[in-house]
Amino acid sequence: MKSLHSKVALVTGASGAIGAVIARALAAEGVDVAVSGRREDVLEELAKELQGMGVRATSVSADLGNFSQIDTLVKQTEDQLGPVDLLINNAGIENTASFTQLTRDELTTMVDLNLTAPMLLTHRVLPGMLSRGAGHVVFISSLAGKRGIAYNEPYSATKAGLILLTQSLRAEYSTAPVGFSVVCPGLVAGDGMYQRYLDTGMTAPWLVGKTTTDRVAAKAVAAIKRDLPEVHVNSVPLRGTLAFGEVAPRLIERLVPLFGVDKFYRRASAKRGRFEPAVED
Repeated sequence: MKSLHSKVALVTGASGAIGAVIARALAAEGVDVAVSGRREDVLEELAKELQGMGVRATSVSADLGNFSQIDTLVKQTEDQLGPVDLLINNAGIENTASFTQLTRDELTTMVDLNLTAPMLLTHRVLPGMLSRGAGHVVFISSLAGKRGIAYNEPYSATKAGLILLTQSLRAEYSTAPVGFSVVCPGLVAGDGMYQRYLDTGMTAPWLVGKTTTDRVAAKAVAAIKRDLPEVHVNSVPLRGTLAFGEVAPRLIERLVPLFGVDKFYRRASAKRGRFEPAVED
């Protein structure tokens, strides 16, 4: 999809920094944008900002953990802007903690928001894209979905699910005039869990790397234009490390802790009061 001008995009999780920056990047391409999230005041201000960029924009408040709101979200978007051409599945949550410290509700909530809601939204808008002969869906995953991270088990699992969902959709619709991409950022400064780590004085180990919201947004737009299957956004090239992990999983699980990765997330969970030793001292 080389030209995005006058397309209609729905961006979820837009009351957070990554979603808002992606919405601005799309507006800069001439895309009309519906921004969705749970903070209505933030969404309304963002929609006004996007309108100031010369595009049509609207805000639609929705809690994607309540699946009954998905149809309403899409309907309100289409009533105000027209059929959805671009779906950016960005909404999601993380909860750094020892696995046994998480409650059953916390586990199921992460699965609902991070994996089930994007799947249902895609299921809702895809028939229209197919009938119109154009469309693209972007899933914002994480490098945590490429390699499981200690103290982030449900987050890693759900983000891995988005990667495999993208691969499966691309396989099934390889001859159809629609595209699917997954964007996998490292730790993102200015948003989410990494910014909270920075606020407490923590810095990530070299191997984990980092990136910015602007880079994530630029890569998401590029993925749509070029129909890229999977994009990594990180200061440290990790494709080689990840590929090595597929060939020698036992060796890589021994090497990763040497770079302080597990220790970093253990400290993060402890700072939140959600750490429990795996074995008694």
